[in-house]
Amino acid sequence: MKDSDGIPLIPVIWITGMPSSGKSTLAILLHRILSGSTVRSEILDGDALRRSLSPDLGFKAQDRLEHSRRVTLLCRRLRSIRILPIVALISPYEQARLDARKALGAGFVEVFLDCPLDVCIQRDRKGFYARAMRGEIPEFTGIGAPYEPPRSPEVILRTDLETPEESTLRIMDYLHRMDYCPP
Repeated sequence: MKDSDGIPLIPVIWITGMPSSGKSTLAILLHRILSGSTVRSEILDGDALRRSLSPDLGFKAQDRLEHSRRVTLLCRRLRSIRILPIVALISPYEQARLDARKALGAGFVEVFLDCPLDVCIQRDRKGFYARAMRGEIPEFTGIGAPYEPPRSPEVILRTDLETPEESTLRIMDYLHRMDYCPP
């Protein structure tokens, strides 16, 4: 896919899903694959960005929307210098993802990790779900705060039924079919 000047369009891969659904794992694998090609990419991990880009924000709905807005601005900057952003962000609100899609335009690739809550709880190495269920983290996504699944993502992955490598190859297959990167 090309932009209005005939230059290949740099997509934004926006990976969304519940905590512990596999977002960071897939972002890392995708980055590794792209690093072996002519495509330059950068991982924008929600946890790391909270510490650096948004340390002033909490986890209330307005703070989460603002965090997504800031990540969107960072994506725009990376694209302007021909770097493909790989966003690994819970982004629990449909409105935040729609706003990002609108702001970033063509090439926005929403990847939804459709993983059941019980599997996410089993995978949680940091113990956040257990703390949330004890009431220690009141605004934790999926327990005390909602997660609104995307209505029409470009890619849906069942990370409970396939390996991270299989999921990553499915993202790459979509990128190839859309002519976003060379095979």
